[in-house]
Amino acid sequence: MHKQDTEEVLAGDVVIFISSIKFPTSLEDLTVMTDLLQQYQTEHFSYVLLLFCSAYLYKQTFAIPGSVFMNLLAGALFGVWRGFPLVCVLTATGATFCYLISRLCGRYYIMKFFPEKVKFMQEKVENNMDSLFFFLLFLRFFPMSPNWFLNMASPILNVPVYLFFPSVLIGLMPFNFICVQTGCMLSELTSMDNIFSTWTLLKLSAIALTALLPGLIVQRIKHGRLKTD
Repeated sequence: MHKQDTEEVLAGDVVIFISSIKFPTSLEDLTVMTDLLQQYQTEHFSYVLLLFCSAYLYKQTFAIPGSVFMNLLAGALFGVWRGFPLVCVLTATGATFCYLISRLCGRYYIMKFFPEKVKFMQEKVENNMDSLFFFLLFLRFFPMSPNWFLNMASPILNVPVYLFFPSVLIGLMPFNFICVQTGCMLSELTSMDNIFSTWTLLKLSAIALTALLPGLIVQRIKHGRLKTD
């Protein structure tokens, strides 16, 4: 085969590969995507890694739902020990990009569409200002917390970015680990309910409650000093 013919075949393969790429929205999509990327990454690992990181940051930055599928994909492609730290860093980085965009131009829309939620969260943040980091950890640990809303509302709630980034990085570690670990066993996964089992939710809830303890201790010490004064 001539060099020109070879280049045309390779170009055609790239076009077919790119046209097959889309964000997975179901377990079936995820399985197809995993098979496709696993075949491609054997010879082009760096390209697959770049594609994955770019897609993950895009979804996090613009608060697009479906990060659970990206975490599962990370486990299937990179394994636990590479996939887990990767998604933790990407989650925190993408969330911080979302935070910065919201601080720049999102205040009007968030206050317009979510006034009650913002008011509720403002009260909670003010009440836990002395232990704000632990409170932010609790919000991330607990699986029912709306992470997309926290990312957009945090600058409005006056949460400093130096607390925001580590609270996302550490707070979503349990959730990310469970998803990545499950992604390693993707062939055995038959339903999304296998991820969010009752036992898994109980463990995440226990971790969330544990995160509150340091904050409660700080508040107790503060109140004790006020009474002494």
